[in-house]
Formats: sequence, structure tokens, C-alpha cells
Amino acid sequence: MAGDLNQALDVSATGMDAQTARLRVIAENIANQDTTGSSPGADAYRRKTVTFESAVDRAAGVETVKVKNIGVDGSDLPLRYDPANPAANAQGYVKLPNVNTFIEVMDMREAERSYSANLSVMQATRSMLNKTIDLLK
Repeated sequence: MAGDLNQALDVSATGMDAQTARLRVIAENIANQDTTGSSPGADAYRRKTVTFESAVDRAAGVETVKVKNIGVDGSDLPLRYDPANPAANAQGYVKLPNVNTFIEVMDMREAERSYSANLSVMQATRSMLNKTIDLLK
């Protein structure tokens, strides 16, 4: 029984780690939502994305989740006409980041819910472990 509870803790912990990484990437995207290139025609900040994969924890004998890759969103960078900007190209257009704050906030809420769900499982599991230890005393 204690082994099953430890497995539940391991699964929840890896889920929390994955969502923490996701939240870090989202925070970076939001922090750079106005970051343009530093030279004429240079690319602006590109939104980062997180890809997850399942992984088998052979020691615990359970399937967990982990971050597979932190990639870059290859979608087009929007342009804004601003000839006075140092990052403007020869036609006066500045490449803007492909970060959509609305999408980032929705991703952040989803990551927060997943993190909270894993935390709740971890708290319930710890409570069960403590009750088991109390019964064994």
C-alpha cells in the first residue's frame, strides 16, 4: 500500500514539475511580448512553446509526464509601420513578437489548474500516508 502511495506522489511530483516548466515559458513569453529586434529588419522575440511526453519511471513502475521540448513558434511575426523605431526595416516596418497575451493567459490558467490538481493529489496522498503511519503506531 505504501508503495502505491509513493507512486502517486511520484506521478504528482512529475506533473507539478512539468507544469512549473510550462509556467516559466509562459512568463517568459509575456515578459517579451513587446521585445523587437535591436537592429533594422531584425526578428522580434518568438513565442516559445512546451511539448510534453509520457515517460516510464522504471524505479517506481509508473508512467509519468515530462517536458519533451521547449520549442519556438514559427508563425509569422506581425508587422507594424514605425519608421522611427531603430528595428524598422528599409520600408519602415518593425517585426513584432508573435505573442498573444490572451493565449498566454489561457495557457497559464490551464497550467495552474493542472498544477493545483497534482498538488491536491499529493496532499491527499500525504494525508493517507500519515494516517497509515498513525495506525501502525
